[in-house]
Amino acid sequence: MADMDAVPGEMMAVVIPVPGGPDALVPDRRAVPVPGNNEVLIRVAAAGVNRPDVLQRQGKYPPPPGASDIPGLEVAGTIVSAGRGADMLIGQRVCALLAGGGYAEYAVAPAGQCLPVPQDYDLVEAAALPETLFTVWTNLFERAYAVGGDTVLVHGGTSGIGTMAISLCRLFDIRIIVTCGSDAKCAQAKAWGADHAINYRVQDYVAEVKRITDGQGVQAVLDMVGGDYLPRNLDCLAEDGRHVSIAVLGGAKAGIFIPAVMNKRLTITGSTLRARSVGFKSLVADELMRTVWSFVDEGRLRPAMDQRFALADASKAHARMDAGEHFGKIVLTI
Repeated sequence: MADMDAVPGEMMAVVIPVPGGPDALVPDRRAVPVPGNNEVLIRVAAAGVNRPDVLQRQGKYPPPPGASDIPGLEVAGTIVSAGRGADMLIGQRVCALLAGGGYAEYAVAPAGQCLPVPQDYDLVEAAALPETLFTVWTNLFERAYAVGGDTVLVHGGTSGIGTMAISLCRLFDIRIIVTCGSDAKCAQAKAWGADHAINYRVQDYVAEVKRITDGQGVQAVLDMVGGDYLPRNLDCLAEDGRHVSIAVLGGAKAGIFIPAVMNKRLTITGSTLRARSVGFKSLVADELMRTVWSFVDEGRLRPAMDQRFALADASKAHARMDAGEHFGKIVLTI
């Protein structure tokens, strides 16, 4: 342990006494957490708001065993204290992926899940990187094996996940088709860099994908909808295509035509990130350092930023997300 004398005993945090709507988020006083071995304490400058936070607020996504009950899966700030094995990091500006605890003035993170923030990079923007970056990288690039020259389909084109997918695909020479819920959102997605944007409310996205790809289909689909989207997504896939499910916002069950999977040799997979081990997330952080972080250092990878809210106004941030009008990331600032 190092430098704990400079850290107060209490902090402001946002908690969920009773699950519910945005007003279920309530400011409270909590003890500042103490980092264990190979953990660091971050003085939080900003915390990203993500869809899993909303599900936790609604009582549908409890934190994994051992994680903080305070919501918040990503932060950026300065390391002010460290447990044994991580002392050398004190004073560094970092962004970090958490299993919980981000909506607070201080948060503990495993040292292996921290990534260095360049001095000229805004910490509020940095706080919007980890959750979507880890998620898109592990699912679109690792599980779906997307590589340069591929065409991929990503639903929710103006979400944090969607905008991060667009950014990474542009950096790695992958053509990306996204779906959005309005013409205005389609225009936003294309302005951000999507090659094609389909308004799923007025267009059949399966037919549009086939038209865009001259009937060939896409190499991969990244899906957060589930439900009846799954069989339609499989229709969008080319031979040997890969489908990755990362959420079930539209339903947890689906019916598929198995011979189509066999005939096109499709792969159907999926994952969740929050409950994965520190070891796994640390390996992902190492891979991001090797493959992606140079783009952050150069300022070429920045998150799409929607609105910033003060930590005490977390309920307003969630109301913004619930309304579904946001483009990119909503962030809480401390």
